[in-house]
Amino acid sequence: MPRALIADDEVHLAHYLRDQLASQWPELEIVAIARNGLEAATQIAELQPDIAFLDIQMPGLTGLEVAGGIEGLTRVVFVTAYDEYALTAFDAEALDYVLKPVTAERLARTVERLQRALEPRAAADTLPTDDARLARALRTLQASPVPAAAPLRWIRASQGELTHQVAVADVMFFHADDKYTCVRTAQSEYLIRTPIAELAAQLDGQQFWQVHRSTIVNLAHLAGTRRDEASRLFVRIAGWKDELPVSRAYVHLFKPM
Repeated sequence: MPRALIADDEVHLAHYLRDQLASQWPELEIVAIARNGLEAATQIAELQPDIAFLDIQMPGLTGLEVAGGIEGLTRVVFVTAYDEYALTAFDAEALDYVLKPVTAERLARTVERLQRALEPRAAADTLPTDDARLARALRTLQASPVPAAAPLRWIRASQGELTHQVAVADVMFFHADDKYTCVRTAQSEYLIRTPIAELAAQLDGQQFWQVHRSTIVNLAHLAGTRRDEASRLFVRIAGWKDELPVSRAYVHLFKPM
């Protein structure tokens, strides 16, 4: 059975959502109702539900901060009265963004979307043991960047009117910025037009890790990691003053470190 958590500081709204979900998705088990962001973060970490329905404006931690700290496979749906956070929510890899008051028709579309998203996982869990292992291995391979046969060693990058030959080993990190990708070395910054996804496939996957949909870091220049009070993970690059955020899709890469 799929399992879900609801987080909302307005208890009557949380109970209304629970009752609506029970009507539209009887198989869904509500394992907890959290009254604030800190409660939600703790219970998600302990219970590992398949889905978390999060309000955005909550005491302690916002729903966005809770979502940013999730390390497991919990999918997020934001249920809020505020429409201005939609872009930030989808950047946090939310599956849906539902505005209050929640209507039965709107919730039905959310339920359909969640059921489709959970189908591959449910199918793999019902396979025999060896097949399930194979399915998990395939999912891991599909989610990981596949390096080219000959990883990039040099990049032709622009700086003003000049084009430079930049050694890939000297690059601290790559960061997508509008139409360009910034190539940052200890000495300077250059621009290339190669998208991050395409670049990730050309780099040595043992040396370069994608930590965000817009950022790839060179592990040779990694100085450390830090978590903030909302459990969001950041990486520190030697020689660079600012920290780089790690999105929750890539947090698992740092667990063995």
